[in-house]
Amino acid sequence: MQVLVSGHHGYIGAVLVPALLADGHDVVGMDSNLFAGSVFPTPAPAVDVPVIRGDIRDARPADFAGIDVVIHLAALSNDPLGDLDPALTREINFDASQRLAELAKAAGVRRFLFSSSCSTYGAAGDRPLDESASFNPLTAYAREKVRLEATLAELADDVFSPVFLRNATAYGLSPRLRLDIVLNNLVAWAVTTRSVRLLSDGTPWRPIVHVEDIASAFVAAVRAPREVVHGEAFNVGRSEHNYRILELAEIVADVVPEATLEIAADAGPDPRSYRVDFSKIERALPAWRPQWDARRSATRMAEAFRRFGLTAEDLDGPRFIRLRQLQTHLTQGRLRPDLRWATAPART
Repeated sequence: MQVLVSGHHGYIGAVLVPALLADGHDVVGMDSNLFAGSVFPTPAPAVDVPVIRGDIRDARPADFAGIDVVIHLAALSNDPLGDLDPALTREINFDASQRLAELAKAAGVRRFLFSSSCSTYGAAGDRPLDESASFNPLTAYAREKVRLEATLAELADDVFSPVFLRNATAYGLSPRLRLDIVLNNLVAWAVTTRSVRLLSDGTPWRPIVHVEDIASAFVAAVRAPREVVHGEAFNVGRSEHNYRILELAEIVADVVPEATLEIAADAGPDPRSYRVDFSKIERALPAWRPQWDARRSATRMAEAFRRFGLTAEDLDGPRFIRLRQLQTHLTQGRLRPDLRWATAPART
């Protein structure tokens, strides 16, 4: 099938595109390259696909000609980015995304896979939540995910099938690395500072899922029969991979033995705490099974970070921290306040 991936140069997209190609699909990417500086060497195969270089806010009907499936990843991609400017988050994560889906539907796209998030459940306590649970979003990022799911659901008809993949918190190596997500961050701190430092009290629950397993879930959703996925939401992860943050820190301290586990003196509770039930995706997409767990990935990341020569400066610098990268672009005048390039490249 012909698959368009928005945000194909991002953390998930850089892993997803090779997976789609390996599954026999033709892929077109759409990306504004905000995070082009986040390159990290991984064993992932180098791929070259046709690219629409541009902001999703500028998508055109012609972009979707001949496309069967859209996988929509592009967004301000975490809570700190979303809180940078809630109005801008709404413009990109909701308004532009809604328009993207409407253009896709009008062009005859049959399936629209939306990269949603388990963070939509917000503060939820200890009871595992399935897809029928109420939303309780605590951040601008999560609120716009909730709004977009509802809007996309209204576009569903006999031809157009929206599908919602609510990813657990991602982790693992990617050719476009992020160190602003919990397990990656803990491993990076351990390797570079010999400290596994918690800024919260470690009690919140957080489900996590490897970026390669997210990619394979999207591939499975592309391949699945329409009647299995049409209008459906799927939590993406494994039920046994709900961890307390302290458990993740202890795993990292174990696989990086030179590091010491520390809890900040002013550490307090993090209200974002939720456990998730992932049994639905296991039933609906039986060919999909996550291949990674926290310990195996932490070990692999520690080895890769040492080989790369990761430094403590990388933990707070712009290269692998998405918010810092945008702030640097803004400060240096490369980006306008609306997060468009100051000197716009020719749209291709």
